[in-house]
Amino acid sequence: MTPIGQLKSILAEQYVSEDGGKYKVKLKSGLTEQQIDELAKGLPTEQIPAEIRELLVFTSGFEFDALEEITFDAVGVFGFEEFFPNSVELAGDGFGNFWILDIDENGSWGNIFYVCHDPAVIVKHSDNLTQFIEHVNDFGKNGSNSNLCIIHEKIVFDIWSNDNGIINLENAKNSNDKVLSDFALSLPENFAVADLRNKPNQKGFAWGKFCPRTDKVKRHKTELIWGIETPNKKGFFSKLFKRQ
Repeated sequence: MTPIGQLKSILAEQYVSEDGGKYKVKLKSGLTEQQIDELAKGLPTEQIPAEIRELLVFTSGFEFDALEEITFDAVGVFGFEEFFPNSVELAGDGFGNFWILDIDENGSWGNIFYVCHDPAVIVKHSDNLTQFIEHVNDFGKNGSNSNLCIIHEKIVFDIWSNDNGIINLENAKNSNDKVLSDFALSLPENFAVADLRNKPNQKGFAWGKFCPRTDKVKRHKTELIWGIETPNKKGFFSKLFKRQ
């Protein structure tokens, strides 16, 4: 299903807020073709996929009580370019955490990630925009049992405490995966690697285990692989990678 098809499928849904009030999806105005062309200038190929263009003409986003609003046109406003050089800020939770859509070098609108600042964790949230809209619907209907709420309330802390998602640089260099090993070989010796290629939703990595400075991050040009600078402390490495 396309994003516009998924969105249209939930327009008739009625949700109940935490205080018992009822609400529905409320669409924002769509964009003109000229506005969409201007938006495209901020993207790698200066093109917007046909199904996204169709969505933007229909609406630039929607109000949703539990998340305030979802936006489809916030291109390049998120920052965090070392992790996501090209992105769309879809939503925030009001506490400095965001859901962003990653756009690759070929201009494809790909995975949605939940970027949490406390703890400093990045989690794969949805495979694409269509699934993200369904996950918003799931959140509105199922609350604490939804994918969105589980990631927001539980998964980020599990990743931070128990499964930081980081690969030792030497292990990455010696991997049989040539893409991973080649990338690892391009990094300085004081780096580690995070790899979210082909990972299911709710997988992520605790980049904040290293250093809060995002300028100490290198992103693979075309893949969901990151190199993250680590402190030059032997004890730190021993503790961090004791389970690997």
